[in-house]
Parts: sequence; C-alpha cells; structure tokens
Amino acid sequence: MPSAQFLCHTHDVKPGEMRRIKLGTHAILLANVEGSFYAVDDLCTHEDAILSNGALKGRCVECPLHGSRFDLSNGLPLEEPATLALRTHTLVIDGNKIFVELAD
Repeated sequence: MPSAQFLCHTHDVKPGEMRRIKLGTHAILLANVEGSFYAVDDLCTHEDAILSNGALKGRCVECPLHGSRFDLSNGLPLEEPATLALRTHTLVIDGNKIFVELAD
C-alpha cells in the first residue's frame, strides 16, 4: 500500500458523519454512510463551496451554497446547478485505519 496515505481511524467518523481531512494541498471529504466509507474531493464543482459544510443525506452530500447533491459512491451530480462530477478516491481499510489512494 505504498501509494495510500493515512486519513484517520474508523472510529473518528461515526455513521452519518462526514469530515474534511487535509492531505498536503488536497482536501478530502470522508463520509461514513451506515458503516461504508466514501472519499471525494471536498469542493463543489459548481462554485468551490466546501462540501463538508453541507449536509449528508444517505449516500449523498448536499452543497451548502446552492443545494447541488452528489452521489458519494461515484461523484456524479444528482441535482443542478452542478453538472460536473466530483473526483472520487479509493479507500483501503486496514483494521481500524483508513487509508486513501488519491485519484489523478
């Protein structure tokens, strides 16, 4: 797992919660949806709003600025005004540690 970077422990983000985690210049939104973890860029593709300041609704995150919703499993926008997908990142869970492999 040489390209994966440590994010946090599984108990740091409880089910129904999300948090912003900085890795150098990258800001990652990590969400726990009923025990399944998802990682996407923490910036709305419409107006550069910080998505972790928005609302987690099931497997979707809602932008706090204009209400665009994104599917965390694939980054696709589900509601306008956003039309571009979020970058999704691969997670590796090793015991209680969560690692991320950043997408290009």
